[in-house]
Amino acid sequence: MLPPVMAGVDGSAESLAAAEWAAREAARRDRPLRLVHVWNWHPGQGAAEPAPAVRRHLGRRALRQAEDRIRRTCPGVKLDDEQRPGPATAALLHAAEEAELLVLGSRGLSGFTGFLVGSVALGVVARAVRPVVLVRADEEASDEHVPADDGGPSTRTGYRDVVLGIDLDDPCDEVIEFAFEAARLRGARLHVVHAWQTPSPLGLGPGDIGLVDGPGQADEWLGFLTAVMQVWRDKYPEVEVAQTVTEGRAQSVLVRAATGASLLVVGRRMTERPTGPRTGPVTHAAIHHVGCPVAVVPHE
Repeated sequence: MLPPVMAGVDGSAESLAAAEWAAREAARRDRPLRLVHVWNWHPGQGAAEPAPAVRRHLGRRALRQAEDRIRRTCPGVKLDDEQRPGPATAALLHAAEEAELLVLGSRGLSGFTGFLVGSVALGVVARAVRPVVLVRADEEASDEHVPADDGGPSTRTGYRDVVLGIDLDDPCDEVIEFAFEAARLRGARLHVVHAWQTPSPLGLGPGDIGLVDGPGQADEWLGFLTAVMQVWRDKYPEVEVAQTVTEGRAQSVLVRAATGASLLVVGRRMTERPTGPRTGPVTHAAIHHVGCPVAVVPHE
């Protein structure tokens, strides 16, 4: 049996948006959709923990809300659901191991810090072995598509770009393939973005790219990016590819590039660190400051 697309559901607006996005993605991938509710998703928020029967009832209600929304918007998707005991992060990590990808909601926009991503979503993103997609509470189907001729929202127009943030010091097949496949499924253009910064002369070795001047460095990086992408262009000839190399901090470059995209794809190295799993600065910036859905793809 094909692994399903999974969505975590807790009854919140962001989880309902995530469930609907997951349903559309399941339809694109021709996969079943499974909704997962964890009983104690938000422990410690009340004066006392609800009894098991109450938890099951609340979970059933949250799942029913999501199912009703999906049946209205994506009626053809094969759908099932389940409830799992917590803790939420551990339960969702276990669910993700069984999934094609896991979709979670994030809370919304703060004027000071950008998007607020809950501790459960952050914990899952930092540790999952399968791709995790974060979706904002106000995400709608029309947001994935270019506007209609009159400038209004539409689901009948083509898809907006899929944006891939790539580190040419360590280009990872898993991340690149996920992005190409996402673009292919949508019939969208793939916009591949690499940010570079001029290194300090003290850090250069013989033949390093930093020995050439600024415009020359950009040309060198673009040539390198073109070479890396060629094998994937050959594998996905139907996908139109745009390439951009920009001098600047990767975090800022990627946030700007993802403006108006249908999906941003970034990678996360799974190597354990002494301080525990981390998302890395670029991925951290993306999931907090990018408005479109963000796919975080783990890699070795």
